[in-house]
Amino acid sequence: MFAHRTPRPLRLAFATVVVVSLTGAGPLGLSGTAVAAPAKYADDFNGDGYRDYAQASLGGYFTVTYGTATGPGTVTKEFTQNSPGIPGKAGDAGGYADAFGEDLAVADFNQDGYADLAVSDFTEKVSGKVSSGAVTIMWGAKSGLGTKATRLPVGAVTHRSFGKAIEAGDFNGDGKPDLAVVDSFGTVYIFRGGFSKTGTTGKVTKHHLPAGSRDILEPTGLVAGKVTKDKATDLYVLGQGYRDNKMTQDAWFLRGGATIKPAAKVTRINNTAPDYGPTGVIADFDKDGYGDLAVRDVRHNQGAGSVVVVRGGASGPTTTYRLTQSTPGVATSATKNDYFGAELSAGDTNRDGYPDLAVSAPSEKVGSAKEAGGVHILRGGKKGLTGAGSQWFTRATAGIPGSPTAYQRFGLNLRLRDIDRDGYADLLIGDNDHEHSLFLRGGSAGITTTGVTRVGVWPSFPQ
Repeated sequence: MFAHRTPRPLRLAFATVVVVSLTGAGPLGLSGTAVAAPAKYADDFNGDGYRDYAQASLGGYFTVTYGTATGPGTVTKEFTQNSPGIPGKAGDAGGYADAFGEDLAVADFNQDGYADLAVSDFTEKVSGKVSSGAVTIMWGAKSGLGTKATRLPVGAVTHRSFGKAIEAGDFNGDGKPDLAVVDSFGTVYIFRGGFSKTGTTGKVTKHHLPAGSRDILEPTGLVAGKVTKDKATDLYVLGQGYRDNKMTQDAWFLRGGATIKPAAKVTRINNTAPDYGPTGVIADFDKDGYGDLAVRDVRHNQGAGSVVVVRGGASGPTTTYRLTQSTPGVATSATKNDYFGAELSAGDTNRDGYPDLAVSAPSEKVGSAKEAGGVHILRGGKKGLTGAGSQWFTRATAGIPGSPTAYQRFGLNLRLRDIDRDGYADLLIGDNDHEHSLFLRGGSAGITTTGVTRVGVWPSFPQ
């Protein structure tokens, strides 16, 4: 998602591995010593009690739509490095495409009661060093984002691509939000809280695969969430690997805690082909108390696609299983270049206590319309994710406006989130429109097409 800059039909239109646990950017539950109480929601930038929508994008910008009691509101602002107060200069990427805003992470980093936004820019030229990379924190305020911003204090190194992916979480379990950053050299940086508007942070540690490891990993994304049962947030690094003269797709686990504990080896997702834009999400799909990683493998079976689930355990990843369109109960059939799994998002759509997984197949043929696309909802349960009781939505589904058209790629982006605050995860589906999405509500039977509406939010915000 980062090492490649060439858009593909299935590529997220904003390039990052977004993702966290099922609770994602919900209530923080963090304690701290700041005078003001930390923000209730990790993405409430103006402190009004409603979750906001920071939408990642390609092209050197991102947008923020402020939330209301009923979901996304009508106030949307666009930010570039030419916006007042933001360090750097738009387009200053030394000949590379401007990556400012391709990856975003949310938390109340300075615990002042307003959520803040970390913005990556891995192609940024810094002190004349091409593609050195940078990460900027935009500080929340009563008026929202845009009044102040601070760049993380790191040195400039040519082609390091600092900020290739970022994720927020409490990685040491002390109650303060931290920030994980990865670069193209395979280094994971953990910036501990507290952050300040002057640029100071807590302790910074760096992590690599152990010396002598047979694995080689070029990171392309991060996934943060609770895997083990301690208080700390855990972290997966997704990327393309190389072992025994083969290109692979891998996931590397770092266990959170007072001391970060990187796994000695990677978990293999695909033995023969890397996925340059892997998407993942962590949720406890089987409710055994351990978080599971669901990660896409769209290269599987000639591009038919799949989702690989890495079960969590007491010390991290354990066994894996794979879901495809050939899994019993899953609608449609696996055909070449469907890209099943291109986008993933977790949430409890029917309030049965088990997280469900939204899975897109944006290049699925619908009727005679090539690459019209669609979205599956796979149910969580005691056995984890299965095809039993799954749902399938396309533009041909009753209640969904419009009709399937060629190359529409319905499901190009998606998110599960409780938009209307009734306790059920709702589904936002985007397509090649890139500016709007369809809002499908959750209910006791799961996602419903009753009362589908169109909202002015692209579903690329942090989960």
